[in-house]
Amino acid sequence: MPVSWTEADYAWTRELGSRDVGSPVVYGTNVFYLLSFPAENRVGVQSIDLESGKLRWTRKFEQTEHHLHKRNTFASSTPVVDEAFVFVAWSEPEHTYLKCFDHAGVEIWSRDFGRWESQHGFGTSPVVYGESVFLFNSQQADQLKPGQIAGSSRMIAVDRKTGKTQWQSDLDTTRSCYGVPALYQGGEASQLIDANTGNGMFGMDPKTGRMLWNIKVFEMRCCSTPVVVGDLAIASSGSGGGGNHLVAVRIPKTPGDQPEQVYRLDRGAPYVPTPAVKENRLFMVDDKGIATCLKADSGEVVWAKRVGGNFSASPVVIGERLLLIDLDGQATVLHAGDQYKQLAKFTLGGPVGATPAVVDGRVLLRVGERLVCLHGEGK
Repeated sequence: MPVSWTEADYAWTRELGSRDVGSPVVYGTNVFYLLSFPAENRVGVQSIDLESGKLRWTRKFEQTEHHLHKRNTFASSTPVVDEAFVFVAWSEPEHTYLKCFDHAGVEIWSRDFGRWESQHGFGTSPVVYGESVFLFNSQQADQLKPGQIAGSSRMIAVDRKTGKTQWQSDLDTTRSCYGVPALYQGGEASQLIDANTGNGMFGMDPKTGRMLWNIKVFEMRCCSTPVVVGDLAIASSGSGGGGNHLVAVRIPKTPGDQPEQVYRLDRGAPYVPTPAVKENRLFMVDDKGIATCLKADSGEVVWAKRVGGNFSASPVVIGERLLLIDLDGQATVLHAGDQYKQLAKFTLGGPVGATPAVVDGRVLLRVGERLVCLHGEGK
């Protein structure tokens, strides 16, 4: 990634017609993403060519207009892709959709998991592991508006080829949370790691949905995705008004072992952005522009510095550089190391709410109503 860039450095730009906050994903030369069509009350899935940005296909679906947080959009989820399929999710008040397409845009299967209750709209994303697709269906049961019916939360696993339900496991329902499950493979068996307000941090058996352990460490909403570093699961909780905290929990490796809170950070913890990991360093930016580097195993703060701005997009480590982009589209490039060093600060020319995707020497960014492709240095 270059230290800084201008419009002239983009390999291509594509007008999307809407500003959405779901990130693009890439397989081979196929780029996939969700987008909304506000004038049509539709949401869609689109595929373009990585090399040229030219459209390959679009699939559109009707969408019922409903209340969203001011920073949310009707296409806020990020697809997940494997060698055969791309999986996408979105919701409206009476429907929660999970759909599968092949890379040519043929719909393979579609599921509707019913009502979605929240304060802020949809925001989680599916994840694929083995022959399963997982969806964290976390809904709202407190702080409801008059007449609003409490939702019901659960983790869902379906067969990636058929969409048939493999299992559904109920979760405590308090506030809708949005973290994408992370995978831990360091013990006797793999675990799905996630976090919510009611259960706290928890691990599940991906084959059966059985809750293996949980530790109640959160009182507020969990928006960011947990990260796994060694034997630690690290997640955050908070609100738009502050009170954020980040917690690291030692993951039990064998049945009967108990989770252990290793550390808690109350200053500079993110609410929406997910931390980035490089070896034993955790790089994060909170929603109000404080960037922090931690020792991931101990929680020791290596450095913390205000970079300014307000953030929803997560930080990204690219080689030895750390890319931060605030909601106004101001990019800050830092050295991804133990010394705070600002390498560049510049504007991208439009708002940014989606985390960039990095693949094969390219950076894909949603800037305003465009998707742009930046070639890395030497490309």
